[in-house]
Amino acid sequence: MAVSPSYPRAASHPLRHAPVKGRTCSATALALTACGSDSLSEGDASATPEASTSAPTVDEALVAKLPESIKSAGVIKIGTDATYQPNEFLDADGKTVIGMDVDLFDAVMAKFGVKTEWVPSAFDAIILGVQSGKYDVGVSSFTVNNERMAQATMVSYFKAGTQWVTQKGNPKAINPDDACGKTVAVQKGTVQADVDLPARQKACTDAGKPEINVLVDADQAKVTASVQSGKADAMLVDLPPAIAAVDLTGGQLELLGEQYDSAPYGYVLKKEDTAFGEAIVEALKQLESEGTYLEILTKWKTEGGAINDFAVNPTVS
Repeated sequence: MAVSPSYPRAASHPLRHAPVKGRTCSATALALTACGSDSLSEGDASATPEASTSAPTVDEALVAKLPESIKSAGVIKIGTDATYQPNEFLDADGKTVIGMDVDLFDAVMAKFGVKTEWVPSAFDAIILGVQSGKYDVGVSSFTVNNERMAQATMVSYFKAGTQWVTQKGNPKAINPDDACGKTVAVQKGTVQADVDLPARQKACTDAGKPEINVLVDADQAKVTASVQSGKADAMLVDLPPAIAAVDLTGGQLELLGEQYDSAPYGYVLKKEDTAFGEAIVEALKQLESEGTYLEILTKWKTEGGAINDFAVNPTVS
């Protein structure tokens, strides 16, 4: 897979953000407990950037391309796993969903003149929810792949890769190329859980080496906590939340190596909603031309993942 633009490391990383996609965590910065707990405790720093973006203007040509059910309701219902800072997570009130994905898709929908309703959901239930009509769209840092495009229409808008994360100093001597016999944590339903680790597991067993002990949790915050507490030796996660995890734990965790298998993120629509997807592409292009797209990504320190080839069901390897 083609690699996205290179990202500076550590504190200067363009995707680094004081808070990260922290599952079930409030928007206040969070610090993981160091006593083996799988929970997170609140820190002091604010997780919400202060930068503001201007409201996009409604495009009547796009309004005409809205699915009739959304147009008549005047609101679009969005399924999201609000535990993934800085992309989508709960604000300090424990109810309001905020983040890069939220700001960007709100701006996209402003072009259509409709309001957004963000509905927290388990990550692995969102695509099914879109298929069943529970949600009009899924927006939750979905990596675009052929398996997902077989179930839904996807619209690319961002790019990120997978990142290994360990305790500071890598005390368990994790080697990403040979994690056999180690304990690795991942979030349920992600590419890391469904594709990456199974391939690594097979390589271990084929070589006659000990299996990887895989810890899977639906909550990314608990995945992160398992590494900080030592319950897991490492975790695999997308780069933006990986950077956030390092930040939120006060440097108790660190990135191991570079991100890899960079791929687009995509909005999830019903399989038959390709025309709506094309309209969303047009809205994204307008936001890019107006400067709003990069302004939003910069606000959340994720501008390193910007793309300009927005597409419906893009070709991926």
